[in-house]
Amino acid sequence: MASRKRLTPAESRTAALEAARVLLIETGPQSVTLKAVAGRIGKTHANLLHHFGSASGLQKALAEHLAHTVCETIADAVRATRAGIGSPREVVDLTFDAFDREGAGALASWMLLSGNEDALDPVVESIHDLVDELRPEEAGHDKAGRMHRVTLTLVLLALGDALLGRQLANSLGLERSAARDTAESLLTANLATEEA
Repeated sequence: MASRKRLTPAESRTAALEAARVLLIETGPQSVTLKAVAGRIGKTHANLLHHFGSASGLQKALAEHLAHTVCETIADAVRATRAGIGSPREVVDLTFDAFDREGAGALASWMLLSGNEDALDPVVESIHDLVDELRPEEAGHDKAGRMHRVTLTLVLLALGDALLGRQLANSLGLERSAARDTAESLLTANLATEEA
């Protein structure tokens, strides 16, 4: 009989966050409970309470986990675009996919509706850190402000698209990609201004 490998506390926490992410994508944010996550990874409810303190703590940790993972991927895409190997569309698609397919939009709306607004702090902080990291050192106040505005617009477009984009585009007779196309145009124009 094979024995199961005992996970370190950090490995258990990571396994729980990955299970929570899968639950979020498969069945929505309401299913991200301590009991459901514990069942997915073969741990007890008490074990997850030890790691996260509450369901709210689990959701906050999941938001932080998603934010870091997504921001790292987007940062790599932005660097590739600036180096001429990527495209603004890749940055747009990664951002929109994070909020739609990866469930960040549903998680954010669930947290807001359940009164767990502070759980969004890690997401906001990660996006702010990403913008600061990617801002060119020689960027003046105008360029930095423009980058902040473009980031705000891109994130809000991606969030809105994740929550209502399919229905609204259909209602208006637009292609499903209309919001992504608009975001791409905005980012392309910003990059052209950056290079000027």
